[in-house]
Amino acid sequence: MIGTRGVPAQYGGFETAIEEIGARLVERGHAVDVYCRNPGQSLREHKGMRLINLPAVRKRSLETLSHSGLSVAHAVANRPDAAIVFNAANAPYLPILKAARIPTAVHVDGLEWKREKWKGAGARYYKRAEEKAAASGLPLIADARGIADYLMEAYGLTSHFLPYGAPIIDPGAERLSELGLDPRAYHLVVARMEPENHVAQIVEGYVSSHRDHPLVVVGSAPYGDEYMARIRSLAERGDVRLLGAVWDQEVLNQLYANSLSYLHGHSVGGTNPSLLRALGCGAPVTAYDVNFNREVTAGHASYFTDPQSAGEAITADEKDSKSAVARGVLGKAHAARAYRWDDVTDGYERLLLDLAHSRSR
Repeated sequence: MIGTRGVPAQYGGFETAIEEIGARLVERGHAVDVYCRNPGQSLREHKGMRLINLPAVRKRSLETLSHSGLSVAHAVANRPDAAIVFNAANAPYLPILKAARIPTAVHVDGLEWKREKWKGAGARYYKRAEEKAAASGLPLIADARGIADYLMEAYGLTSHFLPYGAPIIDPGAERLSELGLDPRAYHLVVARMEPENHVAQIVEGYVSSHRDHPLVVVGSAPYGDEYMARIRSLAERGDVRLLGAVWDQEVLNQLYANSLSYLHGHSVGGTNPSLLRALGCGAPVTAYDVNFNREVTAGHASYFTDPQSAGEAITADEKDSKSAVARGVLGKAHAARAYRWDDVTDGYERLLLDLAHSRSR
């Protein structure tokens, strides 16, 4: 597993997928190596996976590429049966893996070149890297049907649709008091503070809505000081509680499970783990209206497109909390049927075994 921050999962979708899938592959008798760039990490094993900790240049534009370059060199020296490269940005290293005859698949992620933080040269690089991954001839993985459709439309390529799983959880509510919150008496946002996650739109909609309950915002702004300043400015106009990053998973699960609504503003990724966790916890979801979010929620959500519609959704849930809770119950049942980590692991296992057999052929 090459190209991510590694495990234990503390960052995003790729890391969550590796932790869930990798641990299950180990249980099925496979040896799994995960390349990690977690600073200061001393762990050498996690849930049976071997962790290979390698350095990276701590600069946004170079961090992924510098670490992936070292990871690919290590993989070439150690000859795994098969490899998965996460993130199409790592496409420059694919010819090295091909030349070394290491069977490889590429998880292309979402439409990274649309992210605001990569505008300009960064966006052009991501688009070109995506094109190189598509032209590599290697199997491609899409975690959403919307991404699979895009790959077909843009490049005429079929891909392996392998989504993420949803944790189905009943976490209780006893730790909400640590945050001064009561069950079903707050709205929730969990996201990195980036423009394409529409946190500012949600906060703006909240402060202009007719509401009695606070808005709780969880997440950090690793590269977005200017955007975070805008969110803070908007938050001053209402009862908006900016908690920053919450690393205690038990607390985070209870926040999801007991919210009156979970507002999900992500717009350019595929199947988002935060959205799946919200569904799996039974949170009433209000999602930004894009095809990825409609695909994952399958209609068991409200949707918004701007601050006004976000505010209207918040107002509606406060006026009819029973309907909001019922929406969460239906969403949880849907996630339990459609997004099972065991099923996802089946797909990865089939793909990896086929890759490994292709070497012998």
